[in-house]
Amino acid sequence: MKDEKLLKLLRLMMKNSRLSDRELAKRMGSSQPTVTRTRAKLEADRYIRSYTVVPDFEKLGYKIMAFTFSKMASYPSREDAVEVMKQASRWVTERPNVIFASDGQGLGGKDVVMISLHKDYDDYTDFMRTYALDWGQIVASFENFMVSIGSKFKMKSLDLKYLADES
Repeated sequence: MKDEKLLKLLRLMMKNSRLSDRELAKRMGSSQPTVTRTRAKLEADRYIRSYTVVPDFEKLGYKIMAFTFSKMASYPSREDAVEVMKQASRWVTERPNVIFASDGQGLGGKDVVMISLHKDYDDYTDFMRTYALDWGQIVASFENFMVSIGSKFKMKSLDLKYLADES
């Protein structure tokens, strides 16, 4: 199957991952065994990393989505930087409310971003206090942007299905 068909299958699955291989084959104009093999290839090549749902976070009890932008202090050596990244990976992995964390750049020299969900403001402040205490020696500064998940002025809900329509 060509790359364009591979991507077409991936897009169909991004819109609705619950479709059976038979239904996907019908929509693609190919056979079910071809779709099954292609799905397996997408999984093996890590185009598909997991199957999950994007829930309604508010119905799960979350009220705040926080974007935390941090500026790391300079590292004395490459080895120290690698060790810090390992510690940071462990720290965010231990916190299931952190849904994304990565290095990056922007916003006045910030070089780390973290997205986290919180049940309420107290939960958020406890989380940020722990972050500041645990990382205060390594993080030079951080800024936050909080989103009220239940906001009535939401232009577009968080969902990955929209990427399926990108050319």
